[in-house]
Amino acid sequence: MKRIVSTVLAAALVLSLAACSNGDTGTSAADDSSEASTSATTEGAEADGEKSDLAYIQDKGTMIIGYTVYAPMNYTDDEGNFTGFDTELATAVCEKLGVEPVFQEINWETKVVELDAGTIDCIWNGMTLTDDIMENTSCTEPYAKNAQVIVMKKDAAYTGTADLVSASIAYEAGSAGQDTIEAEENLSQADLVPKTVQADCLPEVEAGNCQAAVLDLTLANAMIGEGTSYTDLEIKDELNVEEYGVAFRKGSDVAAAVNDAFAQLREDGTMQALADKYNLELAD
Repeated sequence: MKRIVSTVLAAALVLSLAACSNGDTGTSAADDSSEASTSATTEGAEADGEKSDLAYIQDKGTMIIGYTVYAPMNYTDDEGNFTGFDTELATAVCEKLGVEPVFQEINWETKVVELDAGTIDCIWNGMTLTDDIMENTSCTEPYAKNAQVIVMKKDAAYTGTADLVSASIAYEAGSAGQDTIEAEENLSQADLVPKTVQADCLPEVEAGNCQAAVLDLTLANAMIGEGTSYTDLEIKDELNVEEYGVAFRKGSDVAAAVNDAFAQLREDGTMQALADKYNLELAD
């Protein structure tokens, strides 16, 4: 999932978010300097010897995890439990790091702005490792596979993306799905309908407001077909192959620590058990 807002907008949002978040997450710096220096301590290990991002997170005892709601990564089940592959994996990793996970719902389109502002410590929510993400954050190694797919009604005619040149297509703003649409010659000519949350694309197709949606394969497998609320929807096409990772602030040393935790959780079988439970495929 993707996308960095413009430099001017990002700068304004950083200032706004930083001002709004003072005291909300309980973060603090190691010294008694100003709030500005408190924010600076969250940006990872610096050459001048400031506290590393990992030390910052471990000192405060929590990792604030930015997410959006969608199955099977982070969602509330029928019994009212907040769960999912990423929810359980992040909890297991936080245990390895000696901190408590705190899950905070975010606007996906401004996820990197929130990360840089310090309102969250990482983006962990089926996030595709795009070039933009990897250039502007410190990312873990890939941990799961994904793809972007076209979802339509079962009885809808589809022979290829050329059928959708004049169609209405729902997608999540700021996502890898948007990137895929914009890069595909036929899909980019469609009437595009952005949604804030990826799962909100499905009711648009169900109601006939949009002829198609471009979504994560992981979400489509979990939310459409037999046994779901969208039994008359199906995957018509798979557009590309992607990998999921976790993003931390640029220069952060937490990504390396999480990679170490991933290695341990692969070795003891935890990650494979979670992949089997949520019908996902781990990255190689």
